[in-house]
Amino acid sequence: MKGLITTIQNIWKIKELRDRILYTLALLFVFRLGSHILLPGVIPGALKSAIGGSGNANDLIGLINIFTGGAFNNSAILALGVMPYITASIIIQLLGFAVPYFQRLQQKEGESGRRKLSQLTRLLTVAITLVQGGAYLTYLASVNAVDPALSRQVFFIANIIVLSAGTIFSMWLGERITDKGIGNGISLLIMIGIIASLPSALIFEFQNRFGAGGLLVFAMELAGLFAIVLATVAIVQAVRRIPVQFAKRMVGREAGNIPQAGARDYIPLKVNAAGVMPIIFAQAIMFLPATIVQFLAGNDSDVAASGLLRALNDFTSLPYNILYFLLIVGFTYVYTALLVNPQQYAEYLKRQNAFIPGIKPGSSTAEFIDSVTTRITLPGSIFLGFISIFPAIAVAFGINQGFALFFGGTSLLILVGVVLDTLQQIESYLLMRKYDGLVKTGKLKGRSGGMQPIGSQF
Repeated sequence: MKGLITTIQNIWKIKELRDRILYTLALLFVFRLGSHILLPGVIPGALKSAIGGSGNANDLIGLINIFTGGAFNNSAILALGVMPYITASIIIQLLGFAVPYFQRLQQKEGESGRRKLSQLTRLLTVAITLVQGGAYLTYLASVNAVDPALSRQVFFIANIIVLSAGTIFSMWLGERITDKGIGNGISLLIMIGIIASLPSALIFEFQNRFGAGGLLVFAMELAGLFAIVLATVAIVQAVRRIPVQFAKRMVGREAGNIPQAGARDYIPLKVNAAGVMPIIFAQAIMFLPATIVQFLAGNDSDVAASGLLRALNDFTSLPYNILYFLLIVGFTYVYTALLVNPQQYAEYLKRQNAFIPGIKPGSSTAEFIDSVTTRITLPGSIFLGFISIFPAIAVAFGINQGFALFFGGTSLLILVGVVLDTLQQIESYLLMRKYDGLVKTGKLKGRSGGMQPIGSQF
C-alpha cells in the first residue's frame, strides 16, 4: 500500500502527466454525460421496456449497448458512440489487405498516407453513421418510443443530424484524448462504456450471493476473475522474439580500422497478433442464426432445423460454444496471416543488411518466420477461443449474465489491452523523470521495444 501511495504521489508531481490525466478524465466525464441526454422526441424508458430481457450481451442490440455504455438503450444523443468509427476503421484496414491503393497508403506513403487514410476513415464514418442512425430511429419508431405528438419527418431529420453530430463529437473526443491526454482516446471511450456496467453487475451479483455460504462463493468468483485477468495479461503481452543480427560495418576511413560488431535486435512476433478481431468476426457470424430464427418464427415445417438454430442463438448452449470456439480459432489464423507478412519481413531485413542467425536471407527467412508464426498462433487461437466461451461457463456456474460478461470475450480483451497501453504510457513518464516505474521488476510492455512489426500496428 505504501508503494502504491508513493507511485501516485510521483505521478502527481509530474505537471505534464498530471494535466494529461485530468484532461483525459474531464473528456471521459463529458462522454459519459452525453450517454444520458435523451434524443428529442423520444419517450423516456420506452426502448428499455420494449427490449425487456432480450437485450442481452449475446444479441446485436445487447452488444452495441455494452460498447456504448448503455447509451443505446437510453436513447441518448451518443447512442451510436464510436461504433461507426470502429466499423469504418475495420473496413479501411481490410481494404488495405486487398486493394493496392490502400496498401500503398498504409505501407509506403508514410505520414501523408496515414493522413489520407484518416480522412477516408472519417468520411466513411459519416456515411456509416447516416445508415446506422436511420436504422436506429426506425427501430425506435417500431417499438413506439417516439412521442406521437411529433411529426415523423421532423423526428427523423432532426435526430439523424443529432446522432451524426454525436458520433463525430465522440470521435473528436477520442482524438483530443490521444493528442493531449493519456492513452488511446477511441479505445478509452470504448473501455469506459464497457466498464460503466461493472459496478451495477458486481452489486447485483453480491446481493444474489448474500446469505449462508454465499459470500464465500462470491469471494471465489472474484478470485476466478482475477486469475482470468492475469492469464489474459500474460497472453496479450506474450511475444516470441526472433533474434536479428546486423552486418558488421567499418567506422572511419583509416587503414587498419577494426570493423565494428553488428548490432543485435529482435523481431517481436506476438502470440495474440490478431487481438480481438477474430472474436468480432466470429460474433458477426453467430448473429446469423438469430436472424434465421426470426424468419422461421411460427413455421413448424422443420422442427429439428429450427431447434438447432435456436440452440445456436443461445450463447449458453453446447452447439453455440463449440461452433463459436472453432470460428475463433479459424479466424485467428486467417487474420494473423493477413496481418503478419513474412515476405515483407524478409525484404526489410535484406534492405537493412540484417539477417537471422543460422537462416539464409530471402525465401529461407520468410519460410522461417512463417513457420514460427504458425506455431505460436496455435496457443494464441486456443486461448482466444477459451476466453470467448468463458462467459457461458460462468453463467453455467450460476453467475448473472451482466457480471459473467467480464469473465471473457471482447470486453475483457479490450479492457486489458487498453489498461496496459495506458499504464505503459504513464510508466514512460515516470521513468523519464527518474522515478520508479509502476512495477518493481521489469517493465510494462507496450507498443515500444525491439524492432517494430512491419506493416502493422500491434
